Amino acid sequence: MHRKMILPLLFGLIGAAILVGLGTWQVQRLAWKEGVIARAEAQMQAAPAPLPATPDPEADRYRPVRVEGRFLGPEAHVLTSIPGEGPGFLVIAAFETAQGRRILIDRGFLPEDQKTTPRPAQAASLSGNLIWPDDVTTATPAPDTARNIWFGRDVEAMAEALHTDPLMMVAREPTGQGITPRPVTVTFTNNHLGYAITWFSLAFAWLGMTVLYLWRIRRRSNEA
Repeated sequence: MHRKMILPLLFGLIGAAILVGLGTWQVQRLAWKEGVIARAEAQMQAAPAPLPATPDPEADRYRPVRVEGRFLGPEAHVLTSIPGEGPGFLVIAAFETAQGRRILIDRGFLPEDQKTTPRPAQAASLSGNLIWPDDVTTATPAPDTARNIWFGRDVEAMAEALHTDPLMMVAREPTGQGITPRPVTVTFTNNHLGYAITWFSLAFAWLGMTVLYLWRIRRRSNEA
């Protein structure tokens, strides 16, 4: 081997090893994400149970629960739009359970023109799934409290505004008063397979370019 080939060879092998390592990491992430999705789907299909005494945002995410009690009347309206339905709001309502706990219920979708329709307190027995939504980011506008329009389900802020515990359940079934339920679905983004293929392809291309470059060095040395 010509001395001029040693450094490019090392550079090519190290670069390819890094790219293969990144691809392998994405394969591991794929297995992890598939496990997360499987656990979430299994959690959602379980039979509804009473509210846990101390719910955990990780262990109890998507946990099916059943509550009995009454809607108290106060609501927070989250601006949204649904294909085929048009603009409207997610109705987040204050709910008091038969045990005296006050929680948030995402009752579902309400058309825009029904926002101001009176929805008095009413008794209810319903099932749903616990959720800690990630709707709100640093780019989310602050709520318009004067018009009661929110731009994401901010559990902490809504609980403070509606005087409930910071715990939200998304209703699975209709709760009446013109509101259409929007049950929880598993919507994890899982692009790790595509990322893995990309890194492995880059590693293959890197090795190919390295071999080509070494061949050119060798040919120039032989012609000298």
